[in-house]
This record gives sequence, C-alpha cells and structure tokens, in this order.
Amino acid sequence: MTGIADSAPTFSVLDDARRLRLAMVAGEASGDLLAGLLLDGLKERWPTLKAVGIGGPQMHGRGFEAWWPSEKLAVHGFSWELLRRYREILGIRNQLKARLLDQHPGIFIGVDAPDFNLDLEAALKAQGIKTVHFVSPSIWAWRPERVEKIRRSVDHVLCIFPFEPALLAQHGIAATYVGHPLANVIPLVPDRASARAKLGLQGSDRVVAILPGSRKSEIKHLALRFFQAAALIRRAQPAIKFIVPAVPSLRIEIEAAAYASGVGAYLQIVPGQSHEVLAACDVTLIASGTATLEAALFKRPMVIAYHMSWLSWQLMRRKKLQPWVGLPNILCRDFVVPELLQDEATAQALADAVLNWLRLDGDTPAKIAALQQKFTALHTELQRDTPRIAAHAIQQVLQG
Repeated sequence: MTGIADSAPTFSVLDDARRLRLAMVAGEASGDLLAGLLLDGLKERWPTLKAVGIGGPQMHGRGFEAWWPSEKLAVHGFSWELLRRYREILGIRNQLKARLLDQHPGIFIGVDAPDFNLDLEAALKAQGIKTVHFVSPSIWAWRPERVEKIRRSVDHVLCIFPFEPALLAQHGIAATYVGHPLANVIPLVPDRASARAKLGLQGSDRVVAILPGSRKSEIKHLALRFFQAAALIRRAQPAIKFIVPAVPSLRIEIEAAAYASGVGAYLQIVPGQSHEVLAACDVTLIASGTATLEAALFKRPMVIAYHMSWLSWQLMRRKKLQPWVGLPNILCRDFVVPELLQDEATAQALADAVLNWLRLDGDTPAKIAALQQKFTALHTELQRDTPRIAAHAIQQVLQG
C-alpha cells in the first residue's frame, strides 16, 4: 500500500489486558529484519498486538500492516538520490505523522533510519505519544551532535551493542542493552555443509560470496567494481565459484552489472538467501553495513568496501570519529578485516584482498583461525534474549 486510507480507527494504548496498538517504522532490509524479530517478542507478550506503519516483508510475515513499504526510505548516504527523493520522503513522513497524531497509538517504535525517525519521534513525543528507538544512532562513530536530537525525541533507546547504554546515560538518555537479534538467529557454529547442499555447491568448492548491498544506490556504486574484481579473481583462480544473494527487486540491475563486467555467465545469483550464502562461502566481498556483522557472526573472512558520491564521501569523512567503518572492526577495535573505501575500492585492490584470504599457504590459515576465534567471542557477547528484553523495556515505557 503506497498511500493513506481515507479513514482508520483511533488507537488506544491497550484495547484490553493483552492487545497493544503500536506504530513502527523500519527502513530498508536490515531494519525490516530487526523489526520482525522485535515483533516476535512483542506478540509473545501481547498476542493480539496490532502494529502499523512502514515495514517490509519480514514485518508483514508477522502480521504487520504496512502503509508504505520500507524500501521507500532506502537511500544512499548524502547522495543526489536523497536530494532527488527528499520531497517524496518528506511527504511520506508528514502524512504518516498526521495519521499517527490523529490515531494516537499506544507507542511508536522507530527501527534504525534515524534521519527519518528522530524528527517523527520528536513530533509524536511532543503530543504525548511514547517513543522508543531501536538501534542507537552511532554517535560513537560519527555525528555526535545527534545526541541532543535523540534526547528530545525518544523516551527510551534499545541498544544492540553493550557499550551504548552507558554512553547514552552520560547524556541523560534512558537505554537498555538488548543484545543483537542476529546473534540468536545465526548459529554459533554455522552448518556449512547444509548451506552448500541447499545452494547446489560441493563441499570441495572454493566459494566467494559477493554482497554489493541491498539498496539501488549501493548497486549503482558498488556492483560493477565488485564484479570487475570477481573477473580478476577468476583469472587468478579459474575454479572459484561466485554466488550473489540478490534483493529480488534489484536482480535486474545486479545481472546487468555482472554481464557488463564479463562474469555474468560465472555467477550464481540467488533470490535473497544471504544467510545460506554466508554460511556456505569461504570469503565474502561485502558492502559496509549490517551485512558485515552477519558475515562476522557466520565467522567468515571478508573484505569490506564502500563507494559513494564525492559529496557524500566528503561529508562522511568530516563527521566520522573512528578509524573504522565496518562493524566487525568497530566492535573488535582493530582492523581485523580489510576495509577499502572510496578511491581505494578499485577492482584490482578488491581482488587482491580477497585472494589474500583464499591462500592455502603461509600464515593465512592461522590468520583465519584467529579471526574465527575473535568472531566467536563477539558472537557470544552479542547473544541475549533480545525479543524478551526489548518487550520488557517497552512495557516499562508504557507503564511510565
């Protein structure tokens, strides 16, 4: 549904002892996944829960009523695409705000997408609607000035990293560490054999997973250089298998980039299935974002890359506070996997970095084993009963 119905019933906090009425907004695929897992916990506590707003297929599968699809909010940094779509996105937010102020849900939960959600949360909170933000904006990584907006906008923050609540508390912001939902979804010891069988791969295959992103703008900036790197890797090791988990709506663009780089005939493109692909691969060439944490939880060596418009890159460089961009490196406080950003993300550099992980000689096997130990420790640290803890925190917000 891409518009607003003419009329809708007014929300109340609780219709009865169990029925909670809430609104949610999740932007793009990663937010949709996190929101879907959160809905599991909320529906366990409130079985007849009614949830509406902006969401994707994971949320829809839990009974969520999407007034707009989450892909409507998916844009790429400070890109020209954002400027081009600003009026459309602002219009969606204004319509959503008017509808929610009219219906007055019991609570609003913004899942990530801080540029969209924080202003919306501030407007709702000012009118007495309880607001929760799931996934703390990365004020520890960049844009620290955003902390003031968080304080104005939300009643509570659900944090997915253990160091965040103490940091927010320094600024008078209530927060709860809920763990990272993906740490419970992804097994501590991935079943590579099963994943390979599902994807038609042999146990002896050498497999590189290519994940150029889940947004159209990311495919535009990254897919061609990723596939050009794949062509160079294949030249060095012809037996390598390449597999790409594609967001179905972006498959045409991904295939076009693959054939333009000359590797289209050698790629296995599958619809979604990113977890199976990460479980099956030996190494992944991957766009910076939530997917890099998923790769770490699957204990996979990786090469992280990102590229954006010149203007976006200049703005991001000035605002970032840490030397790392990839989540595995940020959480391990070290460059445990290579990052190739902007001008450094050439096809040759990407190919060389991937090939370094594929070497069977020298100290590479020992480096991979050490990396997997670090990722296992990280996985354990992030494991919590996220749906239950988050639902309990939300109940405390509702009770004041």
